[in-house]
Amino acid sequence: MAHTQNLDEFLHPLEIDIPKITSLAKSLSCTFTRLARESQEQFLSTPISDTILSQGQNAKGRFLAIDIGGTNLRVCFVELKGSAKSGDSYTSTNPAQASRVQRHLEKAWPIGEQLKNDKAEDLFEWVGSCIAEVVREGLRIWGKQMLPDEIPLGVTFSFPMIQHTLSEATLMSMGKGFAITSNLNLGKLLLEGYEKTRSISLEYLPKIKITAIVNDTIATLISFTHQLQKDPRRKAAMGLIVGTGCNATIPLALSKLHPSKKPAQLPVGDLSSDPKITVNTEWTIKGAAGPLHELGFITAWDKLLDSQGEAPGFQPFEYMTSGRYLGELGRLIILDFFVNHLGIQEKNLPPALQKRYGLTTSFLGNIGPHLHDVEPDMVDQIWNVAPCSIHDGALIWTRETADIVYKVAKCIQRRAAGMTAAAVVGLLACADEIHFAPLPSPTSSPPPTLANGDATQPGHSASNITDGKNVIEELMVGYTGGCIVHFQDYLTDCQEFIDDIMNAEFSKKPGVPKVVLMPCHDGGVMGAGILAGIVDSIPKS
Repeated sequence: MAHTQNLDEFLHPLEIDIPKITSLAKSLSCTFTRLARESQEQFLSTPISDTILSQGQNAKGRFLAIDIGGTNLRVCFVELKGSAKSGDSYTSTNPAQASRVQRHLEKAWPIGEQLKNDKAEDLFEWVGSCIAEVVREGLRIWGKQMLPDEIPLGVTFSFPMIQHTLSEATLMSMGKGFAITSNLNLGKLLLEGYEKTRSISLEYLPKIKITAIVNDTIATLISFTHQLQKDPRRKAAMGLIVGTGCNATIPLALSKLHPSKKPAQLPVGDLSSDPKITVNTEWTIKGAAGPLHELGFITAWDKLLDSQGEAPGFQPFEYMTSGRYLGELGRLIILDFFVNHLGIQEKNLPPALQKRYGLTTSFLGNIGPHLHDVEPDMVDQIWNVAPCSIHDGALIWTRETADIVYKVAKCIQRRAAGMTAAAVVGLLACADEIHFAPLPSPTSSPPPTLANGDATQPGHSASNITDGKNVIEELMVGYTGGCIVHFQDYLTDCQEFIDDIMNAEFSKKPGVPKVVLMPCHDGGVMGAGILAGIVDSIPKS
């Protein structure tokens, strides 16, 4: 069919293959190494070390936890019950492991556009009122005697911030549709917001104390590490978020970071001369854009989406991979094809195609033949979301035009999955969990040092000999986020691309661990609660 042939040619700029994403992984590895050493906006350090992560299995108690995300606020109590029994290992359905950490009284609220555009004080006053609602419920069910006069609070915050201590952080520009500016004290804003509700409450409300503040990807890694602590063959190497936004976290040796990134408080209990600390990469910010330009990933549609965004040029990788933007990217591509290649006047297209963000990521992520049992006809699927106009000359959805929408969705999803896979492998190489052969002309950055592990030859992994007596067979990447889970075949394709990159670089050499994506849902709120418990259990001396 002519339209299909034309569409394939039209979408060619979005095509990727194994050599292209392998090159991206290697180039990103060098870029990430440079950003860790030089950037003040990316690879932001935290005072959370491997030592702290490993202490989670012993923490006990009930702790308040909040997760402030790009679209929702979640608040709950997290109860920790101490060490798992010997021999317990994590699986997604292991009741012995699951019972060690429990969520209670969880509530969630959408963060409306009005709140996103409010002043910071107004947003956090609302957050404080939501926290108070859950605390009141805890008092009602458990009684005043079961909660302390000052409840430890763990905070997960899904936006860039500079971490000073475990309980202090300064906001950077938030993005994701929020108008709040940078250089604001997060802990102070949260406490003031809660105290406003507490001061006018007609019933008793205990105080809260900010025990720990953490980024959402770091919270995911904390929760994920807690899950895997009893399995010596698997290493919780990395946390990954692909939801409204896209980000990752990984432990890096302190020597890999710029001296200014040294935490004000060194990791508690870590006596190493070069401790590994958990780093919030913010890998989608513009500092990592070089390889995307050099390797031809950025198309005219990406540039258009970027130019129309809240902060042009700020997060190019996120525009191409995350849930906030993939729906609008798909709409721009579909609109371009219909108007400039099929010759349909824009006024004759369905209103949803003419309006910015008229097609949601959720819709594009779900349209397709796989919904046959729910809605057999793709024409009906798209009619429900983007109904046609009724005037003369208006486009009427057909199987052929609906198939165009589906193919565009699949094409942007496949590219996003490949780019995310490349970034995952590139970050593991930056952290010396694996070692790429040198790039032919590493002009932009010197080759990475081996501070995170024992020295090995390029093209081999360090992980199988760096964990004491245990041989690491799998580097586990804990993932969460609606986009990677629900957008077409994002998750399946991402794992396949990771496997392809590893096979292309290491040719299935013995001793090289497999890189495995593993679910770690609810990691934001769970990680906040677990970290609050860990910090609260550390002797104050």
